[in-house]
Amino acid sequence: MTTARRAGVLGKPIAHSLSPVIHQAGYAAAGLTGWSYTRIECAAAELPDVVAGLGPEWAGLSVTMPGKEAALAVAAEVSPLAAAVGAANTLVRRPDGSWYADNTDVVGMVEVLTDAGVRPGATVTVLGAGGTARAAVAAAGQLDADAVTVVARRAAAVEELRPVAHAVDVPMRAAAWDDDAATHLAADVVISTVPKGVADPLAVAADWRPGTVLFDALYDPWPTPLAASAEAAGCRIVSGLDLLLAQAVGQFEHFTGVAAPRAAMAAALAAARAA
Repeated sequence: MTTARRAGVLGKPIAHSLSPVIHQAGYAAAGLTGWSYTRIECAAAELPDVVAGLGPEWAGLSVTMPGKEAALAVAAEVSPLAAAVGAANTLVRRPDGSWYADNTDVVGMVEVLTDAGVRPGATVTVLGAGGTARAAVAAAGQLDADAVTVVARRAAAVEELRPVAHAVDVPMRAAAWDDDAATHLAADVVISTVPKGVADPLAVAADWRPGTVLFDALYDPWPTPLAASAEAAGCRIVSGLDLLLAQAVGQFEHFTGVAAPRAAMAAALAAARAA
């Protein structure tokens, strides 16, 4: 396929994004010689104008922070999953020129957790209550979790996640991030969505169960203290790199309409990280 098509990732800051590495490797392996993928520095307030100014050669956009909520507003149609989460990380150009919004973060999270052995009926603890926590709660619903406990410093932020839990039909309760926060790590699945360093004190206090699956959304530096302590206790570990690949595979297939060459994309990501 030699038709010139474009895709890219929107966000601010964006220079660190590894998405171009993953997608470009996919194009090369799939023989999509006319395709290119670039980074676009874009704040949330700028997103509508940036998207409106893109030509017909643009097939799709990956959307990272802080534009995931703004992406919903520019779409003519929103997937039920993106609507439930209240955020979209994917915009797909439709034949009529309009945009379709989806959320492959949730699908990717479900995939990597399922691959790690998570099964229906699991108990889930989510650390943090920001944007990634929205995807984590939705993923818990998709996995038919028994219940979700959200541990966060701000009760108001946790309350903002309740519509997501309701939309995916998963019971959710709030827990304070205090001296007893580490007790919530005894769940079947722990999903850490907090920034670098925030969960480090929990690594010292954690009494891990060997069967627990820890998904830490961070990947730089790796391993985090939380992931290192869980791995030492015999837990199964999933990193933010695993999710980065899985959500990119979903976007690649949305944009191109062909099966993603996952192995080539994974190898390119690993090489970029090693470098």
